[in-house]
Amino acid sequence: MQVKTVQYGLGKNGHRSKITGDWVSGPDTLTTEQLGANRFDFGGLTFKHEFDDEFWTSRTPDYSKIKVPLLSAGNWGGQGLHTRGNVEGYVRSASDEKWLEMHGIEHWTHFYTDYGRLMQMKFFDYFLKGEKNGWDQQPKVLLNVRHPGEKFTQRAETTWPLASTQWTKMYIDATSSSLGSSAIDHEGKVTYRGLSEGVTFLTSPLEQETEITGQLAAKLFVSSSTVDADMFLIMRIFDPNMKEITFQGALDPNTPIAQGWLRASHRELDPTLSVPYRPYHPHTKKEPLKPGEVYELDIEILPTSIVVPAGYRIGLTVRGKDYVYPGATGARLSNMKYPFTGVGPFTHNHPGDRPPEIFDGEVSLHTGPKHQAYILLPVIPKK
Repeated sequence: MQVKTVQYGLGKNGHRSKITGDWVSGPDTLTTEQLGANRFDFGGLTFKHEFDDEFWTSRTPDYSKIKVPLLSAGNWGGQGLHTRGNVEGYVRSASDEKWLEMHGIEHWTHFYTDYGRLMQMKFFDYFLKGEKNGWDQQPKVLLNVRHPGEKFTQRAETTWPLASTQWTKMYIDATSSSLGSSAIDHEGKVTYRGLSEGVTFLTSPLEQETEITGQLAAKLFVSSSTVDADMFLIMRIFDPNMKEITFQGALDPNTPIAQGWLRASHRELDPTLSVPYRPYHPHTKKEPLKPGEVYELDIEILPTSIVVPAGYRIGLTVRGKDYVYPGATGARLSNMKYPFTGVGPFTHNHPGDRPPEIFDGEVSLHTGPKHQAYILLPVIPKK
C-alpha cells in the first residue's frame, strides 16, 4: 500500500507537491495495466524464498566493500524497520571512518529537523567539500540515552557495544515466572498455546536506577507439540503500579523497549559471526522439531536504550504472536493497512505463513540446572 500510492507513472492521477508544484510520482501518466506490469508480487516471492538464497543475497550488502566514510543515524524505536541495519552497517562495514548516532521518538524528528540536518551537513561538508569544520572531533558513537517520559540525555561514546558494558544474565525461572541474577537450582516448565498471550517473567522491583543500552540476546530451552514454533520476545518495563511504560517509536506511539523474533526451525547459528550478545542465524535450512523434544534457541533482541528507575521492574514476555499494547488507540497512517497496536505496520499475521495447526500448538519453556535460560542485558554502570 505504501509504495503503490506513490508509484512512478501515477502522474496526474497521483499527488502534486505543495512545495514544487510537480507531480510526486513523476510526469508520466501510465495506464493501470502499465503500472501493474511494472510491479511484482514481493510478498508472494517471500514464500518462494524461505531461506537466504540468491534472491536475498543479491540484495544484501557486502560489508567488506564498504570503505567510504559512513554516518549511520538510527532510532531506538525503529524495531522491525531500520534500527538493526543502522547498527549492523556501523559494526560490520570495513570503513576506517565511521560514526553511529542513535536517537528516539519518531522516525523523522531527529533525522530531518535541525538536530539531524546540521549533523549530516557537517559530515558531508567535511568529506565532500574538504571544510575543516571539526567533524574529525565528532564522537564515534553519539547516543541519546532514553528515560521514561520521552526524556533523553546525550552522551558520547567511543565504541559499539559500549566499552563499559557489563553483560548481565537475568535467569528465567518457569516455576515463579521471575527473572533473577542467580542461576536456577530447580527444574521448571511452563506451557502456553503458540498463538496466545504467552508468558511474562518479571524481576523484583529494582533497588537502584539501571541503564540498559546496547544489544540484547536470550537463550531459551523450548519444546513444542508440533514440528515448529514461532518465538516472539518482548522486553518490557513496568512502574511500581505495574503500568507498562512504552515509548513513541519510529512510527507506533506505544512501542515496547525491545523485541526479538525467531522461528525455531531456523535455529541454526553462524559460528563465525555469532557472539553471545548477537546470535546470527544463516537461514539456509529448516530443522523441524520433534514434538516433545527440548531444543536450545539463541535469539537476537534488537538494540535498545532505557534507564530504568529504581522501583521499576524489567519484564520479558515470550509468546507466539505480535506484541499488542492493551491501551492502543487504533491510530494509523493513511497509507498503511493496519492500525497501530505496538508494532507499527510490521505484523506477522499472514495465514499462509503461520498456519494454526503448526504454530498454535503447545509450547513449553524449560528452566533449571539442565536448562539455564536467560536474557542477556547490556548494563551500563554510572560514571
